[in-house]
Amino acid sequence: MGNSWEDITPEAVLALTGPTDKFLCPLSANTFGLDFIEFEIKDGDSGYSLFSVQKDPDSPPPPTTDLDPAIEEQFRTIKYTFPKCLFTFKTIQTKLTFKVGPQEVPNFQMIERHYFRNKLIRSYDFFFGFVIPNSVNSWDSNYQVPILSDEEVEDMINHPYETTSDSFYFVDGKLVMHNKAAYQYKDE
Repeated sequence: MGNSWEDITPEAVLALTGPTDKFLCPLSANTFGLDFIEFEIKDGDSGYSLFSVQKDPDSPPPPTTDLDPAIEEQFRTIKYTFPKCLFTFKTIQTKLTFKVGPQEVPNFQMIERHYFRNKLIRSYDFFFGFVIPNSVNSWDSNYQVPILSDEEVEDMINHPYETTSDSFYFVDGKLVMHNKAAYQYKDE
């Protein structure tokens, strides 16, 4: 990757072989006012909801200035707890509702890289296209659940939060946001 976060391209993050050890862009890179307001994850076949969250409509917009590193880590990282039955699903559906500020958002792209420890499990690359200024939008995606061996599944279950992901958001090929997640799997 380049010397600056501004040099990071979609091709560069698609070439990563392990999770990042830091955020690859500052909060101030989000000059488009991207704000995630609702997110749901569910089984693609049954519609069973695994996770759903909605932002309080009265909450302030996300910060665009740098924060204390510990606070920034909490703000930009989510920890999920999913039922073990997730490993039996063929597909996962997600719905992301987001709003944007007064600028148009051309060629909006999300790249999500999932790892167990330092091994890439699955990579997803989604294009939203053009986003109208000052709009609220929904982004529905279908994910194929990776085929894992019984040993890999047990290892992931037995090592909470060692399954991680990096989510990178690009506008016109420029990195504007980077978030992280960590996962654990339990009985329901």
